Amino acid sequence: MNLIVRKASVRWKGGTRALQRSKFFLSRPFKSNVNTDPAEWIAAAHAKSFLLALAGELGLKRFSKGEILATATVTREFLATGWTILKIHLDVVARLSRVTQGRFIDATVRAKTNCLISRLLRANISMNAKLVKAVLP
Repeated sequence: MNLIVRKASVRWKGGTRALQRSKFFLSRPFKSNVNTDPAEWIAAAHAKSFLLALAGELGLKRFSKGEILATATVTREFLATGWTILKIHLDVVARLSRVTQGRFIDATVRAKTNCLISRLLRANISMNAKLVKAVLP
């Protein structure tokens, strides 16, 4: 069985325009592969699209305090028909003030369902989400 896993992470940080100009942090499972894999771009697009949807669901503005990191992991396998993306997993960790655990989880589920890339892809998309208490200055 040939499996390849690709990841991309995007960070939203309140009080900045970070999401608009964020860089994608791409990891490669094989050091010999120096080219960006199309699955990495799918992961990056999904992570960023999810963050935009989550920020909208939570009503976050640029001036909001807090931080959200979303990492999309794409798993693909070589099948008889060729390389196929089997699943995408979203890991979401947030430090947000004034957001309850229930509201956060509800918003992440809605964002996962409604983000543009989630709707585009027909892969199995799973997710973990965790709200970490924010430390306010």
